[in-house]
Amino acid sequence: MAELVRVAALTGYLETMASFGIDPRPLLKEQELTADQLASPEHLISARSAIRLLERSAQVTNCITFGLRMAEGRTLANLGVSSLLIAHQPTLRKALTALSEFRARINSTLVLNFEEFGDEVILREDFSLRRPESSRQSSNLALGVLAKLCAAVQGPRWKPQAVCFSHQAPPPAELPIFTRLFHCKPEFDCEFNGIVLSAHDLDIPNPTADDQLAKHARHLLESVMNTGVHTTAQDVDQLIKLLLPTGRATIQTCAASIGVTVRTLQRMLDAEGMSFSCLLNEARMQLAIQHLANPRMRITDIADVLGYNSIGAFTRWHAKVFGKPPRRMRKEGAA
Repeated sequence: MAELVRVAALTGYLETMASFGIDPRPLLKEQELTADQLASPEHLISARSAIRLLERSAQVTNCITFGLRMAEGRTLANLGVSSLLIAHQPTLRKALTALSEFRARINSTLVLNFEEFGDEVILREDFSLRRPESSRQSSNLALGVLAKLCAAVQGPRWKPQAVCFSHQAPPPAELPIFTRLFHCKPEFDCEFNGIVLSAHDLDIPNPTADDQLAKHARHLLESVMNTGVHTTAQDVDQLIKLLLPTGRATIQTCAASIGVTVRTLQRMLDAEGMSFSCLLNEARMQLAIQHLANPRMRITDIADVLGYNSIGAFTRWHAKVFGKPPRRMRKEGAA
């Protein structure tokens, strides 16, 4: 599957760079992109190039909240033709379902998931890449845009309980942008990136919803694009990332969650040229890079989040996959 995103995923990039007085063209050239390409929101570009562009831009501008600054300027309309369908859903739950349904058209590498735990709900957006990539800025941007979407649907009633980040806290001077975007106190050094809200909030009626406009938007979308259908590999990848911290990221658990036998799941993955062990390894690689980038998260805790019951087992796996132990990789990354 091609790892592509709409150029609209970089909406606000040029303006954010201009606010720092920095010419973005050299950074765009590094990723084989041009300023002219950014003028066509529906044009598709490499997701990996977009992710790397934001990380490099944060370095060059020395702005750890670069992605959040881009998110501040976003509106629901930046989602393209999907925005009309999302805006006129009767509840936030329906709006998120619509977003998930057409997510592949907006960003084929970003997976939306909302998990209900009693009276609480966690909204998460995770990158699903064939090879792991450091994506702090893109993750923050995605979470900021998700918060703006929720606020657009619920209006002044939108007030989540918390917003969680796996990275360490930024300098105090950078904290105001978090409260402006998310309308709640941020929490850092968490095991996941996500927004926590009351389950009741998902079903509050949307006073601006228009059923006829929603139907018209769906008809328009389905007439000009194929609905983004998740592959089995995408579904299993998301399950693995959710189950890893619990130690239950096994093919047996994933098969039961999908509602098939282990043998059937193996055949489904084989048909897509994928295996469970490969997906498990890729998920661990992505999470390892994400958590090692946070110096306040202990290696022992990272091993636990990745499903290893000992730091020795995690270290051996990391050295085999990345060619160096995790402590050395963290030290080199900090340098």
